[in-house]
Amino acid sequence: MPARRKVTVVGAGNVGATCAQVLATRDYADVVLVDIKENLPQGKALDINQMAPILGFEPRVLGSNGYEETAGSDVVVITAGLPRSPGMSRDDLVTTNEKIVGSVTEQVVAQSPDAILVIVSNPLDAMCHVAKHVSGFEKERVFGQAGVLDAARFRTFIAWATGASAKDVTAMVLGGHGDQMVPVISAAAVGGTPLTNLVSEPEIDAMVERTRKGGGEIVNLLGTSAWYAPGAAAAQMVDAIMLDEKRVLPCTALLEGEYGIDGLYMGVPVKLGAGGVEEIVELDLSEQEREWLRESADAVREVVGVLTA
Repeated sequence: MPARRKVTVVGAGNVGATCAQVLATRDYADVVLVDIKENLPQGKALDINQMAPILGFEPRVLGSNGYEETAGSDVVVITAGLPRSPGMSRDDLVTTNEKIVGSVTEQVVAQSPDAILVIVSNPLDAMCHVAKHVSGFEKERVFGQAGVLDAARFRTFIAWATGASAKDVTAMVLGGHGDQMVPVISAAAVGGTPLTNLVSEPEIDAMVERTRKGGGEIVNLLGTSAWYAPGAAAAQMVDAIMLDEKRVLPCTALLEGEYGIDGLYMGVPVKLGAGGVEEIVELDLSEQEREWLRESADAVREVVGVLTA
């Protein structure tokens, strides 16, 4: 019997463990959960495996402190890195996580030279540059998770404001993963009806603002970063790749002239399938949205400028 396909998640913290859990329930691939902390990935993997009889899924989750077990992975999700702590500047975080993400990338690529890398570590846009540089992979195989999460937050707020099912809400968020992100109002709709026909401009402005500050709102409540929605968002991207779904999802991809931006990882809609980023989709943006995207690109360039490589 052929072996099941394999997905590796590096980092068994809250986001990584949630991603591994969601992927296991999808039932199409075994999952390897890697972390440097002894016993942590093994314990979380065992706990997830014991959900299988209850939820009815077959894949095995394996916890490991090394990379041998990750060999031959189709997709590797990298969530490793330090979260930002009080008093830590964004620049401090960049240099610390640059070393961690660089080292992880080197080790996973040695074991799985044909893998697709999905980056979740922050600061996201900069860490995509690090993984691309260290792996030497083509840009189609190295990209980041941000827009799926940001769009899910926007869709949640739209569903609440309109009293609609979140399943019927479409929304797209572009740009860097931070306060400069660009929720595309012109592309937001509920069951095909434009959002602008359903709620007032001030209500939309409030939703956009809440989406931009969505991560911070949760940090203020919990004292740490979100993990349920980010873990599920990364898993949705893995689904699109592993099942060759050709989903159009907002991902942090390397732009080479698209949207007038060159040589920078930015959140844009992409067609995601077995080849990774198979196409960058260029939306028809309003002048205001284009201006916001330019501002977002400037903010991302600033953070990327801190990288040593």
